[in-house]
Amino acid sequence: MEQCDVLIIGAGAIGLAVAERLSRDGRSEIVVVERHEGFGRETSSRNSEVIHAGFYYLTGSLKARLCVEGRHLLYEFLERNEIPHQRCGKIVVGNSRAEIDKIDSLFRLGTANGVEELSLLTPEAVRRLEPEVVAAVGMLSPATGIFDSHRFMACLERQSLDRGVLLAYHCEVRGIARTSRGYQVDIADADGQPLQMAAEVVVNAAGLGSDAIAGMTGIDVLAEGYRLYPCKGEYFGVHPRHRGRLSRLIYPAPTAISLGIHTVLSLDGSMRLGPNAFYVDEMNYAVDDSHRDEFFEEARTYLPFLTRDDLAADTAGIRPKRQPQGSSAFADFLIREESSRGLPGFVNLVGLESPGLTSSLAVAEYVRGLLG
Repeated sequence: MEQCDVLIIGAGAIGLAVAERLSRDGRSEIVVVERHEGFGRETSSRNSEVIHAGFYYLTGSLKARLCVEGRHLLYEFLERNEIPHQRCGKIVVGNSRAEIDKIDSLFRLGTANGVEELSLLTPEAVRRLEPEVVAAVGMLSPATGIFDSHRFMACLERQSLDRGVLLAYHCEVRGIARTSRGYQVDIADADGQPLQMAAEVVVNAAGLGSDAIAGMTGIDVLAEGYRLYPCKGEYFGVHPRHRGRLSRLIYPAPTAISLGIHTVLSLDGSMRLGPNAFYVDEMNYAVDDSHRDEFFEEARTYLPFLTRDDLAADTAGIRPKRQPQGSSAFADFLIREESSRGLPGFVNLVGLESPGLTSSLAVAEYVRGLLG
């Protein structure tokens, strides 16, 4: 049986950030296992690559706290490691009475959460900043940005490897058992052959599979609120003729389960729209072209220059939501060291959807604190 001090399950942005942070403490024998052939193949690489400011989330929640803290840590990390990014800013826009009320609420929430430099905009102020955008009211967030998430994860991987972390790709966890000295984790390697790993500490950063991993320890995931409900989001590309037409991200007022179909700006100046949000039963990343009308109708309320023919199916991602379909209740990140369940040294990270990417470095610091 192979042995290690810390076993991290999942090599998305969260798992890599935890590995990098723990390796700086001189912990020996850290192993990251990942079922895919490389890092960030699920939620971490199928998103808008936005650095969120932190004004969408309930004050005092982990989402709010770790987003604000993580944003500062992320900008510092990107600058220090010369990873492409841009603090482009974002405007949340509204045209209906309900949207205007939501933006007022977001402004108050963001202020309470400690988000810097938020300001409410008149229609004229929106037009001065973004002449192509139509809005009855707006909220400017200068702290919001975009970045190269692949380069970010590659940097975390490289720094972890440089400090002796072992990354084992094509390795899928099949079972977990408590032992007198920690945990025995049963793994199937790239050839499907069984492998057993003994670890004193296990960090479950398995993303879309994190509820299943938690269940392997005997936790009743449904009764205890660890159950995940996969929620798909699609993106449609915008014709290159509109490249450079916007200088900031433009978002509508959020819905109960998403931030709404918004503009997604890339560092190369290209533009997408998305994501939408709907619950799914299978991990299928195909984009349904019939949803183009939905995207067009929503986006043209604030981007009148668009035509249907400007949009083409692009990519999709799946969010690991703890919020079941039909619920409007706020669902926070679930980050717990499980000593109270008789599982000392086992840390569950469940439901780390947006703003998980922005929060990743702060989550890693939080996990370090839980482990002492």
